[in-house]
Amino acid sequence: MIRPRKGRQLIDLKELGSYKELLYFLVAKEIKVRYRQTVLGGLWTVIQPFFLMIIFTVFMGKLAKLPSDGIPYPVFYFSAMIAWQYFASTVTRSGNSLIGNMKLISRVYFPRLLIPLAPALAGLLDFSIAFVVLIGIMLYFHIYPTVLTLLFPLLVIIMFFAASGAGMFLSALSAKYRDIPVTIPFLLQLWMFASPIVYPASMVPVKYQLLYALNPVAGVIEGFRAALLGTIPFPWHIILVSVLTSIILFGSGLFYFQQVERFFADII
Repeated sequence: MIRPRKGRQLIDLKELGSYKELLYFLVAKEIKVRYRQTVLGGLWTVIQPFFLMIIFTVFMGKLAKLPSDGIPYPVFYFSAMIAWQYFASTVTRSGNSLIGNMKLISRVYFPRLLIPLAPALAGLLDFSIAFVVLIGIMLYFHIYPTVLTLLFPLLVIIMFFAASGAGMFLSALSAKYRDIPVTIPFLLQLWMFASPIVYPASMVPVKYQLLYALNPVAGVIEGFRAALLGTIPFPWHIILVSVLTSIILFGSGLFYFQQVERFFADII
């Protein structure tokens, strides 16, 4: 018996668990659509950040001579690009996911939350492929993992929470306002320059660093560099603020999504 929900609802984990096969199907669909009829397949996950790494190394590193906290420029940029590529791709795909599945939403009932979560989970495969390439680049420059590398899984979870939270929020907005998908690329462009991708967070004045850390991507990228590359000092203050921001972003995105969810079939 399917009944309409009333009032504010918390996430129903039991219901989500009962639809785990559908989630698996949606994730598999995301991966297949991404690589279908492509010559290079999963290599596209590496090609984009690799060539951006070369461009940033030449123009930002060699010509502009931006600091890199003593890290070789290729490793400095690539470690940031794999995190940013996952975040930007997830936000874009999740933000447009409801509109792309409007026929499915209007015909059958299932937890709509599965739709924006599928791109976030599927993107972890691309991230894993790029991460393997990062390890190869690190070894080429004689940079080896330290004990701080044990924090890396936690940073991946933070990255997932931030990306999926923003994706859920934008997907719900896109269902109501069709100009939101058009603004997502512009929003991500601004977000990219507000993140320490081509520059280290140490360039930000100390008095503004806590405010800067409200950007969850900043904590993830700086955490990646510190955990994998051994940058000193470890940016605990930025990471802890970004953890809190990521949790808030995920919670607010989930809350707004569930408030709008009951109207999806009518407004999409």
